[in-house]
Amino acid sequence: MSVTVETAARTAPAAVIVAIDGPAGTGKSSTSKAVAAKLGLGYLDTGAQYRAITWWMVNNGIDVEDATAVADAAGKPGIVSGTDPANPTITVDGVDVSGPIRTQEVTSKVSAVSAVPEVRARITELQRTIATEAPRGIVVEGRDIGTTVLPDADVKIFLTASAEARAARRSGELRGRDAADLAATQAALAKRDAADSGRKTSPLAKADDAIEVDTTELTLEQVIECVVTLVEEKRSA
Repeated sequence: MSVTVETAARTAPAAVIVAIDGPAGTGKSSTSKAVAAKLGLGYLDTGAQYRAITWWMVNNGIDVEDATAVADAAGKPGIVSGTDPANPTITVDGVDVSGPIRTQEVTSKVSAVSAVPEVRARITELQRTIATEAPRGIVVEGRDIGTTVLPDADVKIFLTASAEARAARRSGELRGRDAADLAATQAALAKRDAADSGRKTSPLAKADDAIEVDTTELTLEQVIECVVTLVEEKRSA
């Protein structure tokens, strides 16, 4: 049977937008990238964008504790995110910052920068543009995707895990670079959670219509399979 462009368009899977939220250490990044790759979707790490603008602020001598100074500079850096799940990239003013944005210095300052409303407005607009222009659909991970950035996302997932499990995972990720002991890592995560959940603008929160997945006792493959199944059910509905 010959397939025309028209019939191909009708039979191709509809573009789907998947929002995956949750605190650090729940497996968001690994899950999101794997789900995007399995389903042929784009992938966007929104946290990397906030890290990128924080890196720019630090590099340009902006006092990140001065909300007015941060707000005034929010529109200056040019941030570009590549959405290939196999090779997600991020540049600031044409410079690859995928490594520098993961330093402890940036990590310790990103919450302060992210809390500034002008920063969130700038990055949220960028995220919405990327998501709506994704030709085959996209998996977007962050902390306020289902509630604020993409409230009409087709599938919303909220990943959780115990504090102990999250700290163990994050310590494992950091080992060999900025390695920290388990207690220090857990304390840092608790501080980040409090900052993200308590900020006035777009706090970390589970959307009312999001599906919560507790990853504490699940392997990464089990979490990936769970999310893939949820997305495929939505696609075929």
